[in-house]
Amino acid sequence: MKKQEKILKLSIMAMLTAVSIVLVTTIHFPLIPTAGFLEYDPADIPVLIGAMMLGPVPGIVILLAVCLIQALTVSAASGWIGFVMHFVASSVLVLTASLIYKKKQTTKALILGLIIGSIAMTAVMIPLNLVFTGIFLGAGVETVVGMLIPAIIPFNLLKAGINAAVTFAVFTPIKSILKKYTKSV
Repeated sequence: MKKQEKILKLSIMAMLTAVSIVLVTTIHFPLIPTAGFLEYDPADIPVLIGAMMLGPVPGIVILLAVCLIQALTVSAASGWIGFVMHFVASSVLVLTASLIYKKKQTTKALILGLIIGSIAMTAVMIPLNLVFTGIFLGAGVETVVGMLIPAIIPFNLLKAGINAAVTFAVFTPIKSILKKYTKSV
């Protein structure tokens, strides 16, 4: 890769990281009233767009930067647990969606990748919540099991689904323009 192409790629990655941090700083709210600690944020949207534009590995690099910055600033109260859960869950979504889209860059592949990624993220969050949410809340596994169906699973489906739908709505109309600037990246 030429120096100019590397600079362009790093610039795009940095810009998407910054947009993600701005989004998580300004937009975060509970989706499930009975579980206020489960807050929606749109931070994964720029990460997903980056992964679709540049590939799965740059998408994960963007995500790692976002998770580190978020863990040290906006979500500092959730500490390492929040970092691990966000990174693992979003990695599953980003990798699944971008790997499916990378194989065949069509609208159908994008939709399929985002749907399967959202379901995979939700599935991965079940064991992660069973392990980490009890520690975070200072409650037992029984408490977390009782929250799975009424709160945790719907929250993760909603969060991933909203982020996937917005990614689709934003990425689809601009992907031909983005290809023009990123085809060599």
